[in-house]
Amino acid sequence: MMLKPNRKKAVSRLHIIQGQLKGLEKMVHDNKYCIDVIRLSLAIQKSLQSFNKHMLENHLKEHVSHQFTSGKDKQAIKELSDIYFLNNK
Repeated sequence: MMLKPNRKKAVSRLHIIQGQLKGLEKMVHDNKYCIDVIRLSLAIQKSLQSFNKHMLENHLKEHVSHQFTSGKDKQAIKELSDIYFLNNK
């Protein structure tokens, strides 16, 4: 669950990423120069990292503090630990 401004920002970022992905697909379909394709692919990865950062910040603000105050601290720690290790595989 996200507050409306955060949700709006997340959806906006996803629309940008969708546009980038469509552009990447078109570049591959049109047989564009490999380095240009890689550049766009890397830009998409950065966009996804930015999206993930936004989502994590929202989670920390909206959920983790509540989990700690409501006795669900072990759940919060496990979720964050799982995400950390998934991100660092």
